Amino acid sequence: MHVEPTKGHSLTRVVLASAAGTTFEWYDFFLFVPLAGIISKLFFAGLNDTAAYVFALLSFGAGLILRPVGALIFGWTGDRVGRKATFLITITLMGAATFSIGFLPTYADAGILSPILFIGLRMLQGIAIGGEWGGAAIYIAEHAPVNRRGFLTGCLGTCAAFGLGGALIVTLITRTIVGEEAFVVWGWRVPFLLSAVLVAFSVWMRLKLQESPAFTALREADGLSKAPYSEAFLHWPNTKRVFLALFALMFAQGSVWYLTFLYTQFFLERILKVAPAFANTAMLTVVALSAPLYMMFGALSDRIGRKWIMFGGMVLVIAMLFPGFKLLTRFANPAIYAAATAAPVIVIADPNDCSVQFDPVGKAQFRSSCDIAKTVLTNGGVPYKNEAAPAGSITVVKFGDTAVTSVDGRALDEATVKSERARVEGELKSALRAAGYPEQAPADEANLFGVIAVLMIFVVCATALYGPQPAALVELFPIRVRYTALSLPYHVGTGWVGGLLPAASYAMVAATGDIYFGLWYALVMTAISATVTLLFLPETRGRDLSV
Repeated sequence: MHVEPTKGHSLTRVVLASAAGTTFEWYDFFLFVPLAGIISKLFFAGLNDTAAYVFALLSFGAGLILRPVGALIFGWTGDRVGRKATFLITITLMGAATFSIGFLPTYADAGILSPILFIGLRMLQGIAIGGEWGGAAIYIAEHAPVNRRGFLTGCLGTCAAFGLGGALIVTLITRTIVGEEAFVVWGWRVPFLLSAVLVAFSVWMRLKLQESPAFTALREADGLSKAPYSEAFLHWPNTKRVFLALFALMFAQGSVWYLTFLYTQFFLERILKVAPAFANTAMLTVVALSAPLYMMFGALSDRIGRKWIMFGGMVLVIAMLFPGFKLLTRFANPAIYAAATAAPVIVIADPNDCSVQFDPVGKAQFRSSCDIAKTVLTNGGVPYKNEAAPAGSITVVKFGDTAVTSVDGRALDEATVKSERARVEGELKSALRAAGYPEQAPADEANLFGVIAVLMIFVVCATALYGPQPAALVELFPIRVRYTALSLPYHVGTGWVGGLLPAASYAMVAATGDIYFGLWYALVMTAISATVTLLFLPETRGRDLSV
């Protein structure tokens, strides 16, 4: 069954309509990124500061966790009903969920109902995204000429950049117009409500499209799969492709992309304590610079193949991960870098008194002398090392010639604990400032161009992985189960591996005091993908998509 590719104005319309809808869906989903700090305060106000922020990150992950569910639901629809109808449904669902977030009551208004409703709508967003990306990738690829398939599907990475950039820009403009005080009270709703306009436009564009020619020919030949799930996941040749896509491509792509465009912003703001405006400027710049790189690497893969470009991106990120983030610290907050070098903080404590500084349910008391000291350090973004002390010892925090003794609050009443905790916090913060540890990154010392240069290293890695990837995934699977089989590994990789990276990495930092410890998550995932890609991934460039 040979199908001629779409040409001319029809191909342009296919790409633009698919790209516009995908851009707007990513805009909707990524609105969370610049609003994470506000969301943690508005919807998770019942928790302590660290727990609220981790919960806010987990609410972002909640939408991503549901993406494989959306992949299964809409993958089946895409293989049985059609590509066009499926991603019309997904974008409408996405827009409705995002628009509704703009009307949600906060924790102050509705108590526990507020975070429940927020997380529920994030889950609906995740389900919608689960059907969107695979449909757009397949729809473009099945229309594209074989020698331009990588270039044209590479635009989906550019869509993600535009969506994230749009979310950052709209948030920044709204913040500037209404002012910070009003933005925290009600202005944060505006970017969510604007999604209604974007969704209406993208639905209008997609209504003008025709079904994919390859899918139309398959349906006319009565070749549609009657059981996409069993054919995709219980038929070994296809099941093997699903595992190959997940381990070879998606472990790396999910972790590297979310590390580059999400975790770095959290790292800059939450750990390095730079001003939000500085972090937004840096991220907007690299997002804009990333936009053409997806299509450039996609086009390059049309010439030399998909496999080695993606493998090169994996190797580069493995080599640069730890050196790059140390440079990022040096450029973004040279004061804390210098202080940590000259007077490294050491927590000398009985290991049995130290809890993991990660409280996902907000119930931990953190009353031991070790926990009280570490809570101050964790909330302040101060890196520290641990040194074991004899059993029963009161924790001492040492740096340079200074030593601050904590207090054991486990046997004290609530009022006394609160007073003693505040006293230790005050002493420790004062001593840290005297040793050169800033509470916030000094704006006049931060090197914006240095930060952007370091971030661009990871942008090249992410775009080298993402640019050729849509074409590689589409080419890996047969047409009968392409939507179902492609969507599941993609969304497990981006939703579970990538989407949970910010929360998991931040929790790893909070648990250990090592601001770089969270990077091991991305490194291990990328190393797995690099190994599987090198040994098992076939080159797919030029495959016939009608079979």
